[in-house]
Amino acid sequence: MNINANLTTERPTFVTHLECSWTGEIYEADRPHNLSRAGKPLLVRYNLDGVRASFSKEALAARPNDLWRWRELLPVRRVADIVSLGEVATPLIPLMRSVQDLGGREVLVKDEGRLPTGSFKARGLVMAVSMAKAFGLEHLAMPSNGNAGAALTAYASRAGIRATVFCPEDTPEINLSEIALQGAAVYRVNGLIDDCGKLVGQGREITGWFDVSTLKEPYRIEGKKTIGLELAEQLGWELPDVIFYPTGGGTGLIGMWKAFAELEAIGFIGSKRPRMVAVQATGCAPMVRAFEAGDETAPRWEDAHTVASGIRVPQAVGDFLILRAVRESGGFAIAVSDEAIMAAVESVARADGLLLSPEGGATMAAYRQALADGRVGKDDRVVLFNCATGLKYPLPPVHASLDRTKPINFADLSEAD
Repeated sequence: MNINANLTTERPTFVTHLECSWTGEIYEADRPHNLSRAGKPLLVRYNLDGVRASFSKEALAARPNDLWRWRELLPVRRVADIVSLGEVATPLIPLMRSVQDLGGREVLVKDEGRLPTGSFKARGLVMAVSMAKAFGLEHLAMPSNGNAGAALTAYASRAGIRATVFCPEDTPEINLSEIALQGAAVYRVNGLIDDCGKLVGQGREITGWFDVSTLKEPYRIEGKKTIGLELAEQLGWELPDVIFYPTGGGTGLIGMWKAFAELEAIGFIGSKRPRMVAVQATGCAPMVRAFEAGDETAPRWEDAHTVASGIRVPQAVGDFLILRAVRESGGFAIAVSDEAIMAAVESVARADGLLLSPEGGATMAAYRQALADGRVGKDDRVVLFNCATGLKYPLPPVHASLDRTKPINFADLSEAD
């Protein structure tokens, strides 16, 4: 028996329409959509006055602590359409020894690796697949650097929906195996993620599949915005000073910015906002280049490369939404090297026992860099995002301590490091 009332109790729903994020054109809710007629992402809009009248912090606190406790601010109308694998609220882990030398006030890591399939992609794809089930869609397709494809496949299998995933040629084997084992058709493509996306578009007319690529349907944002809803509650309805977010397609950053506006509209928080920092790698930094140039959109980054594959997105559909959120918040975009990323992964693992993904390591490297150059102050309360468990990525080899040809020197082991 499922005792989670979030998954079994019908609750009032408040979706009114969808809106083009570029032109404001209105689209009908409760039917499948991809991009607007302007070729831009659609945003889900709610009757927030209705939410405010029927939803309270007290009601929220009484519910099981998972993603679905926010049902009044989510698009799925019926419990029969919820597709769940147990989307727990992810913890905020304070970094202590890792940041002792920096002298910062408080650095917290929101560890999204605790979600189903081991990454924050579960948030967006659980919502997209649940809505696909509500619409009766039978075949979903997407490009993926790995984790999104795994999340899509898991939820699609759970819902009995076919899935097809196209991955860049250097996608880690663990991701490809995960996708295939969970039942999707998965293809390695000679190119990057936007090349994979072109194949999804080309195949749509022939196969009839529905494209669930980043921001090319409206509901992954709604799942990702629960990061912001959750974060606000965990911090006692007082948002942090700065958020460092690993930014490829940017759905989570856009979703958080949307979440904060909705929380203020229903009276859960005030007008204070964190400075939003879009973190990219020096080998793929279209948002950083556009931010520094003062541009509203970000042209494609050629020869994109980085060890942090999740942020290796040469061109984002929602580029203007990312840049808009960063600028409105008084934040900035920053790029860090692969060397700094992997050094951060290693230092946090050794000092605080938290195994970051490379994308999570990028946020730690960015924080160090921003603190050093003065863009972030030592008194700032900071949240970093680890978007996946580090166990899903190739780990550096361990050498000397695993050499079984040498006798163990217990005297060495008795000495302090």
